[in-house]
This record gives sequence, structure tokens and C-alpha cells, in this order.
Amino acid sequence: MIHHCFRSLNWLSVLAFFSVTVAGTAVERSIRIEAPSAVTAGSECTVVLAASTDAGQGERIGLFQVDFSLDGGQTWTGLCYLNNIEAFTRQERNIKAGPAGSTIQVRMRVAFRDGLAGDVDFKGAAILWAGTWEEWREPPATSVTITVK
Repeated sequence: MIHHCFRSLNWLSVLAFFSVTVAGTAVERSIRIEAPSAVTAGSECTVVLAASTDAGQGERIGLFQVDFSLDGGQTWTGLCYLNNIEAFTRQERNIKAGPAGSTIQVRMRVAFRDGLAGDVDFKGAAILWAGTWEEWREPPATSVTITVK
């Protein structure tokens, strides 16, 4: 039987939400992770991952990448990787919590592409593919940390 973290009486939603409106163009791009602040050791925890753009002109989510770590960020495991999808996505994924006293870290980044702005992050800044993509500095990412009790 899968135990969902939503059943916990201590449910507190941790929401990492970034939304930006680009001055003069009224474009809104957003990325967010919704997760509980704490889960029980060994339980299944559901996280909700979402991204969207209303830029139009063909802009869509080009890359949607989410990883998680159970060891304080020393190693990362792919949780969700989508390529060339629509202008909006909402994904739910389950992560099995480790032992009490540990954490679950979830990080996400999205590249928007094929619109008039070219390949951009959620802030509308151009993505430097040959730059620091591998280091999770380009494009900007969002993350949450879940405590395991």
C-alpha cells in the first residue's frame, strides 16, 4: 500500500514559485514545485511540478528537467525529463523517503523555446547552452527541501 504524504495531518505545502512578467510585453513564464514540508520515513511522497508560458508565437516548454537527492545533494537522480512539450505542463511524481533525519531535495529547471524571444529561462533571459547548464546555474532553477521524520 502506498502511503501518500497528502494524508499526513502535518501537511504544510512548500511552494517554490517563480513568475515573471516581462515589462512591455506582458509575458508570464512560471515554474513551481509543490511538496509537503515533511514526510514520514520510508513513505511515498508526491511532488507536483509545473511550468507554463503565455508568450504565444509558438513559445513552448523546450526542456523540463527535475532531479532529486536523498543524500544532501551529493548525488542526484532524474525524476522527470520532458522535451519539446506544450506551453503548460503539470506533472506528479512520487519519491520514496529515506530514513528519519534525512531530507529529500528536489530541483527543477525549464527552458522555454521556439518563440520570438528564442531559448529563454523563466525570467526571459537568453539561455547560454555552452555556459553553465551542467552546473544548474543556467537557466535559473528552483528547489525545495522536504524533511524526513
